[in-house]
Amino acid sequence: MPLFATFSVKRAVDLLGALLLLLLGAPLLPAVAAAVALSARGPVLVGSVRAGLADRPFTMLAFRTAPATRTGRLLRRRFLDRLPQLINVVRGEMSLVGPRPVTLQRAASAVGAERARAAVRPGMTGLWQTSDRSGLPWEEAAVLDLHYVQEYWLGLDLLILARTARMALRGRTPDVRTRRGAARGARTPGGAAREVRTREGAARTV
Repeated sequence: MPLFATFSVKRAVDLLGALLLLLLGAPLLPAVAAAVALSARGPVLVGSVRAGLADRPFTMLAFRTAPATRTGRLLRRRFLDRLPQLINVVRGEMSLVGPRPVTLQRAASAVGAERARAAVRPGMTGLWQTSDRSGLPWEEAAVLDLHYVQEYWLGLDLLILARTARMALRGRTPDVRTRRGAARGARTPGGAAREVRTREGAARTV
């Protein structure tokens, strides 16, 4: 299938999927908003500027979460804080699955193969989110992003979405950190370690 057709299908799946999830989640949204409002003072919704397709800036939405509160931890573990990002998907600013959203500063400092991330919309979830590791270092998360862009096919999105749903039910959501100690192998959705080769030819294990 031609590349433009592939991503047209992806966009259609994103739009239909986001609208369906918004419809199914409509009864849940007021409850989550009320829980956020009662947990701590401040706005219910927060926005952060991120680099989107072709590094165009957009405001990524989320429910405000305070890690120090029980409500905040629960929302993050169940991915409920990201429900407003379905609006970003409908707007065409994000995808259900894709590279992680990065700040404009991080996007501007990207070099070499890392710039391939800007070829697609950032995702609500992705390989970086469903890695078997918690606290995945930035460098390894970038390799997973590159692998996703280079090896994209619709089945990969479905695998990632299924794994994300399973993680949400289990209340497990790893974070990406910029610094970490010794690097350990990350895992793809299939669980097996894989070698990803960048466009410059350097091999990395993911």
